Amino acid sequence: MKKVITYGTFDLLHYGHMRLLERAKALGDYLIVGVTSDTYDENRGKINVRQSVMERVQAVRNTGLADQIIVEEYEGQKIDDIRKYNVDIFAIGDDWRGKFDYLSDYCKVVYLERTKGISSTEIRSGQHLKLGIIGDNAYVNKVCRECSYVNGLETAAILTKNPEVLDQSVPENVLITSDLDALLEASDCIFVRSHPSLHYEHAKQALLKKKHVLCEAPAALKAEQIRELKKIAEENHCIFMEGLKTAYATAFNRLVLLAKSGLIGEVISVDARCTSIREVDEIEQWSSLTEWGPTGLLPVFRILGTDYQTVNIITKKSAKDDRFDLFTQIHFVYDHATADVKVGMGVKSEGDLVISGTEGYIYVPAPWWKTDYFEIRHEDIRDNKRYFFQLEGEGIRKELHAFAESIEDERAFSNIEGNVTEAAAGIMEEYYFKKNYTEI
Repeated sequence: MKKVITYGTFDLLHYGHMRLLERAKALGDYLIVGVTSDTYDENRGKINVRQSVMERVQAVRNTGLADQIIVEEYEGQKIDDIRKYNVDIFAIGDDWRGKFDYLSDYCKVVYLERTKGISSTEIRSGQHLKLGIIGDNAYVNKVCRECSYVNGLETAAILTKNPEVLDQSVPENVLITSDLDALLEASDCIFVRSHPSLHYEHAKQALLKKKHVLCEAPAALKAEQIRELKKIAEENHCIFMEGLKTAYATAFNRLVLLAKSGLIGEVISVDARCTSIREVDEIEQWSSLTEWGPTGLLPVFRILGTDYQTVNIITKKSAKDDRFDLFTQIHFVYDHATADVKVGMGVKSEGDLVISGTEGYIYVPAPWWKTDYFEIRHEDIRDNKRYFFQLEGEGIRKELHAFAESIEDERAFSNIEGNVTEAAAGIMEEYYFKKNYTEI
């Protein structure tokens, strides 16, 4: 019996997939089809997959062409599978020509002609959204760059007071303007990263014009403003989401799930530190709390929730300009846990994250907000385990993809729950109105 094996994501299975499977089937007597797992796709940066692995496996099974279906879960599995199943022929689409020549040491490699004019990418790109970006620093360039990886989303306009910060990441045909109305007119959806004090107003104006909004955290400086923005979005049938790239990092979401699963017992404390040293004239747009606060608060609210008993805010202001905090500590007390968030743009500390439990702890090394790696540690070091996840585009790419997908499906796929957005705004409000506040 001559065995043939092929691999693919097979997302939104279409005629092109069918023809590829038919050609592969014709090469032998027995066809094995490898369907990539969700995690494997994410780890190699393929974030636009719309169907789960089980849905994709079922779609392949429904074709009746596969004699056996397996799931591809890791790099290097193809060699293992070829050996395990005594495969004679490896077949793949000719757009991969040359990529898998190394497998010829184990079996015959055949590159199959793909069906022209159809692909899952084209199907997923049915919508065409024009993104307008509001921002005055180099972060705008990152958003433009990552936007180019998201199907159906393109940068159309940028509102900025500092066009000199823009680089080659910005496409040539993008409208650069200082007029909000012009930006809104040219866009279907808006990414807001202006000064934090302007987030609420910019988001509100966009939503009133029926534009979808992804607003960088903190989305507002008062909890009531968040509630108002949600109401306007609902009335105008718009998507309103808070943006925070860490919330879309695979590693971060996995550690939250593991912490809440009881793997380290009952969580007793969460300690997050985010610091850097910059001169005051470099941070005129963002203070320590607005720059780092939402990031530090994210693991606290995601793991312990937002129903804390007390909060105390301790801050150290800049001697050059008291509008800015060089360092701020936020201490929470819950019914059965405590949390500390330390942020600073004038004080340097180890930027790690520690989640302590009754049976162990999770340790994320600096910079934890960009992590692709963390450890679960126990009293017996033989029980320790390390976790590795690839991080593409610092999380911005997945954030933009979730935003575009939310618009298409008309329901939010945010990784930041609404109560977390509201609670973070409440902390900003306490700080700026000096409630539960101490200045040192």
